[in-house]
Amino acid sequence: MRKNLGNKPLIYPQPVLVIGTYDEAGNPDAMTAAWGSVGDDTQVFLCLSKEHKTTENILKSGCFTVSIGTLDTLAACDYVGIDSANKVPDKIRKAGLTPVHSEEVNAPYFEELPLALSCTLISYEPEHCHLFGEIVGTSVDEKILTDGKIDPAKLQAIAFGIGDNSYLLAAEKVGDAFRAGLSLR
Repeated sequence: MRKNLGNKPLIYPQPVLVIGTYDEAGNPDAMTAAWGSVGDDTQVFLCLSKEHKTTENILKSGCFTVSIGTLDTLAACDYVGIDSANKVPDKIRKAGLTPVHSEEVNAPYFEELPLALSCTLISYEPEHCHLFGEIVGTSVDEKILTDGKIDPAKLQAIAFGIGDNSYLLAAEKVGDAFRAGLSLR
């Protein structure tokens, strides 16, 4: 039996994304975004309201980074999603994150987050909070690689459970899919 929950955005779970920017004075900022995804091979999509300091920074600079939250950084990822740089200007220090200037764009990624996409702004629609970015570079800590590829077990990515506002570990490999011989039944 199934139950209709109505019009709910339950694509479950959502990746925990940490968006990095600099403000006009060059101070690093980060916020956690639970609503985001890839748009195609070279684009990301984020849902960010215009009230966020991060959104303001992106609109002024035209660039940002997107890092993947990890089990080791769960507390920091949660914190930068709760406190606003509009109210807590030193939240990066308080979170214990180390900003590193991206090689591709004028935005920071964070040393503790092992996977970061450097992006330029494509468009922003404030009425719907839709932000699109072009991926221009990807920075990966070699400690999460196996045979030159990202190893999910080493990355230890966390996901956000929209239904109950919890965090989940998204690292267990459960198969290689049909092409690798996984049975349909």
